[in-house]
Amino acid sequence: MSTPDDDEVHVEIMSSLFELITGGSNMSLPPKIFIEMGGKFTGFVKNQYLIAKFPNRESYLNPVGFMQGGMITAAIDNTVSPLSYTVGPPNVTKEISTKFKRPVTVADRFVEVTATISELNETSIKLSAIVRKESGKVAAVAEAYCVFINQRTHGSDC
Repeated sequence: MSTPDDDEVHVEIMSSLFELITGGSNMSLPPKIFIEMGGKFTGFVKNQYLIAKFPNRESYLNPVGFMQGGMITAAIDNTVSPLSYTVGPPNVTKEISTKFKRPVTVADRFVEVTATISELNETSIKLSAIVRKESGKVAAVAEAYCVFINQRTHGSDC
């Protein structure tokens, strides 16, 4: 799935993201599940969008051979969340709404998620995402609503 050029782009984007993170240095980025899923950042424009690519692993397939919807939604969360950290304080995903358009089949080697910022206010951020199959066809669209946790401490009952 990745080439040396992909890896260089990923490192470059990670560096840019770290420079923009507004929530302090104690955050663990990218999220551990992003690494576990084999994600790579492939595109980023400040205050506009973040693009990540995720492999379609055999372990992600449902019994009929399609990428499981929960894995697609996890890829979405793993793309919208890092983007949200670049424009606001630390936050958590409160809600994700995913609409599946077509299946990601065993023949699709990866999905690409493009996250954009839809709305930002003092307490929350709303983001949108488009998931594309390897062919470029849209597999899913989503909206995520994240709430800022800057007044809460790690481990507290949010």
